Amino acid sequence: MVTLTTDVLVIGGGATGAGVAWDASLRGLDVVLVDRLDLAEGTSGRFHGLLHSGGRYVVKDPLAARECIGENRILRRVAADSIEDTGGVFVTTPFDDPAYADRFAAGCKETGVDCEEIPVAVALREEPRINSEITRAFRVPDANIDVWKTVGSLARGAQQRGARILTYHEVTAIHRDGDGVTGARVHDVRGGEELDIEARVTVNASGAWAGRIADLAGIEGVRVLPGRGIMIAMNHRLVNTVVNRCQMPTDGDIIVPIRTVSVVGTTDKHTDDPDDHTVLQSEVDAMLDEGEKLVPGFRQARALRVWTGVRPLFEDAKESETETRDVTRAHALLDHQQRDGVSGFVTITGGKLTTFRLMAEQTVDAVCKALGVEQSCKTASEPLPGSESGQNYKLGERLGRKEQNLRDEQVICECELVARAKLEQAIRSTGSTNLDDIRRQLRLGMGPCQGGFCIYRAAGIMHELDGLSAGQADSSILAFLQERWKGVWPVLYGDQLRQMRFDEWIFHGVLDVDHLPISANTANGELPDSVGSPDGAIPAAGSAT
Repeated sequence: MVTLTTDVLVIGGGATGAGVAWDASLRGLDVVLVDRLDLAEGTSGRFHGLLHSGGRYVVKDPLAARECIGENRILRRVAADSIEDTGGVFVTTPFDDPAYADRFAAGCKETGVDCEEIPVAVALREEPRINSEITRAFRVPDANIDVWKTVGSLARGAQQRGARILTYHEVTAIHRDGDGVTGARVHDVRGGEELDIEARVTVNASGAWAGRIADLAGIEGVRVLPGRGIMIAMNHRLVNTVVNRCQMPTDGDIIVPIRTVSVVGTTDKHTDDPDDHTVLQSEVDAMLDEGEKLVPGFRQARALRVWTGVRPLFEDAKESETETRDVTRAHALLDHQQRDGVSGFVTITGGKLTTFRLMAEQTVDAVCKALGVEQSCKTASEPLPGSESGQNYKLGERLGRKEQNLRDEQVICECELVARAKLEQAIRSTGSTNLDDIRRQLRLGMGPCQGGFCIYRAAGIMHELDGLSAGQADSSILAFLQERWKGVWPVLYGDQLRQMRFDEWIFHGVLDVDHLPISANTANGELPDSVGSPDGAIPAAGSAT
């Protein structure tokens, strides 16, 4: 069995884990990061894309609000290329308690969240689609952030400084030597091999799965309450500013414009399983109704996709609170030497995507203390790869670049303007045969057709470049279709239903996907039993109604 040795083993490839790897590598530590799937495939990659100003929490959770506004300002500098400065507005609709607005303004002042009340007429002029009967409006520094670009930049920066990033490596055991953790055993999901990693300190940054990793280490009481929430993407921007209802946080009270879509979110339901991605039709209907309160006519817009994310809400095991809406969004750092008498093991969980850098800083501070290393954090000033210029992302960047060489470069994905050269570069750099991994890196197949036109093209290019067999390429197509279909079928109405019926003709009528010669050697080590809908199959021709 191969054995790796390192200073720090990081378990979890979301924003926090990648942030820990970046911070630790900047401090000169040797790092290995492992994740059972791809980077940002868990909670980090399953949210609405909001870079919080903290306004959402100024009344109910002031600590989380202070953390959010502080990190908002830092990330705008060090992760500029991943952020679009849309701005945000909190509005009092006819469905909200008018008295809350004064509490909100006072909370912003107390927590340091930048807030300016603006005339209703100004708000309606800037966002003409929002409810014309709003009575108050407050401007805050919300923005959107591309999490896949952010996490990719964190991992790339860490690798440039010697870190080893091992995706599709699942932790199967935590090694103990008496009262100390000495590393872990991981299983290579794609290759099938076992690997031992000896580490001076192991960081449990697995988010909603942190309790399970702690259990493997023989540590009890790390209680993470998974809060499942759904979000729905509409196929264009109904607003260009983050629009929030001015009320206590509840379901469906925010619309986030990100890239070419707008996302309404989110529900918050307790679940016992962090891998629970159940989508209930009642939740979809309720979310669309809530969107209607912010933007009249919301239900007539084209719903593109629904997905779920599971928040890692930490609660001390001694407490009895179980309502996930009432659990703080602030993070928790557990030094298990102090807490449980177990050395060489640290857990970081809770928090928000917006606060990942702060969480990583505090975690690596604890790691350095355990290692007897004196190195200060540099992540508040060191820009991520790609953000050195300090320029924010601008909507239309891809189109602008494409128009410069319209005749020279083949477009594979028209919805997201993914060029063939970019696709080939991503395939070579990742070494992955999983089209969903390529999607996260390039936004391939995330437009209105949900891969209907580009995925068979991408699979053909992957087949050509990587020398995959036809069966392996077919398997990649089928796995992608299954993943996409799970998020499409609950919102099939109107134009999106017509689009998916057209896609059905492509994949059933032309490609005959149900009878493709496939290979069991798919990118993630296993082939789904069947492709697509809740009962396990893409509807046959004529049944997508």
